[in-house]
Amino acid sequence: MNSDLPGSKISEAVHACAASHRALIAHLAGLTDAQARQPSLLPDWSVGHVLTHIARNADGFSRMIEGAARGEVVAMYEHGVEGRRADIEAGSGRPAADLVADVAAASMRLDDLFARCDESTWAGSGLAIAGETPIRELPERRRGEVEIHRVDLGLGYTFDDWPADYRRAQLAMRTNQWASRKPMGFTDLPAAALALAPTERLAWLLGRLVVEGLEPAGING
Repeated sequence: MNSDLPGSKISEAVHACAASHRALIAHLAGLTDAQARQPSLLPDWSVGHVLTHIARNADGFSRMIEGAARGEVVAMYEHGVEGRRADIEAGSGRPAADLVADVAAASMRLDDLFARCDESTWAGSGLAIAGETPIRELPERRRGEVEIHRVDLGLGYTFDDWPADYRRAQLAMRTNQWASRKPMGFTDLPAAALALAPTERLAWLLGRLVVEGLEPAGING
């Protein structure tokens, strides 16, 4: 199955991911060194940390795809979680232009690999931090990484700017994910969560919104 087949769900995910990449890169045009050094919305991470993570995440996905193309199941991060953390820390202090170029190059390389995946590659798997992950899920997962962390940058892109199709799909998926972790019969979201606007509910489910009187959803990451 080629990712360009009309009507293919994979094709839709690949094109949506590429669109999110393009929008992120356009958003970063003109990023200054001062902005790259400022705190992001994530604890203890600067904008530079978040951008480096976005780039290394793309590299990790590319690594899994290349492994699957060889018929192998390879780890997303060659040196594991500690290596991932060290790479992010080491890259976080680079000039803004270098950070943006890194994100652009890593994202474009991943887009190219997605576009060239054949049936056997899509049928393969890789080892993400959370465990074995089907390659066919990576375009949607990558789009989520880009959309969520674009908000985390704190550079003016907010929950309300998420594409409508992304919000709908993610809200359904994350609600089901929340319910799957609860005992049988306790699968409805708390009343306080249901009272939120859909975008705010999704932000809460993703661990990006604190709501007074409502415990964290506990499914992010």
